[in-house]
Amino acid sequence: MAQNPTSSAHPPLPPTTEEDTLSRLRLLRSRRVGIATYWRLLAEHGSARAALDALPDIAHAAGITDYEACTPQAARAEMRAAEAAGARLLLHGDPLYPADLAALSDAPPLLWLRGRAALLRRPMLAMVGARNASSLGLRMAQRLAADLADAGWVVVSGLARGIDTAAHEAALGRGTIAVTAGGVDVTYPPENADLTAQIARDGLILSEQPVGRAPQARHFPARNRIVAGLSRCVVVVEAAARSGSLITARAALEAGREVLAVPGHPFDARAGGCNMLIRDGAALVRGASDVLDLMGRIAPEPAAQAPGARPAPPPKPEAADDLAARIMDRLGAAPLAEDQLLRDMRLPAARLSQALVDLELSGRVERQPGGLLVRRDLARAAG
Repeated sequence: MAQNPTSSAHPPLPPTTEEDTLSRLRLLRSRRVGIATYWRLLAEHGSARAALDALPDIAHAAGITDYEACTPQAARAEMRAAEAAGARLLLHGDPLYPADLAALSDAPPLLWLRGRAALLRRPMLAMVGARNASSLGLRMAQRLAADLADAGWVVVSGLARGIDTAAHEAALGRGTIAVTAGGVDVTYPPENADLTAQIARDGLILSEQPVGRAPQARHFPARNRIVAGLSRCVVVVEAAARSGSLITARAALEAGREVLAVPGHPFDARAGGCNMLIRDGAALVRGASDVLDLMGRIAPEPAAQAPGARPAPPPKPEAADDLAARIMDRLGAAPLAEDQLLRDMRLPAARLSQALVDLELSGRVERQPGGLLVRRDLARAAG
């Protein structure tokens, strides 16, 4: 389902000096300078310093008075904050900057990194999907990510709830990269604090946003293009017909990358986007072998587990008020065994049992022969 890949949209940049690095950061952080404008100014003026000098006149010609570019003090403050957070700066044109990402027409001029930057030298693939993933979806994501990481691929995702979290956890220690919508030192969502710390130690966290910046709604589509741009293919595991995962899939197609999807039950809205992708030509994924067959098994030998890497700890117990909603998120139209739900949610058996009784009495969950559970609304739609 991939389109023709493009070569790098930007010419190679000369080696940077400290002054040039500061100028590039200032140019990108200047008012009304987005990524497209940044690259146009560099092309027109030859250097970030020259572009900064020209900015006031350009702004005046556009009817903007009293224009001031980002000051050296502000740029240095961002660099000091990054150093305090343990982050390093990676500029477009650096040998470590991934060629696949550089090929984007809107490639990030710079990235902040926390963790094992060497992971950027290895082949990468993305795994994305629903935040309110079902139990089956989470298990599929975990199995795919673990098997693909064992095959030598670095698993890239967005550190969101649900499928992203499952993929990162399964690939920890073997190679995973989290692309965040906020600064690399900002934990989002808050419940992923432990996972974020583990990825910063055993994997890599990267972002184009300044250190300390909280994620905002407009940052997530921009984050998604980086997830797609880093990756040679994007695997979608559970996605609604209108979701951020499909934004990532579209970005991958525009960049000439392969898109693959795991099919789902037609009555489960969380599978609607995946089923649409497959209908439109995305490769169907039943397991890691389908991904490896399509990608030509080009991954290197499996990477050794990072020293000191430990499996992700079980999540902290959910609040009682949220438990019923979390159980409903895990269940779908396909029957699920209660013991499997117990393992997936990692809860005390007594607590899950009481919650299921309440859901059955309220008519939201139906228990079928053999101890299988389904959501009653989806089961009726399927029937």
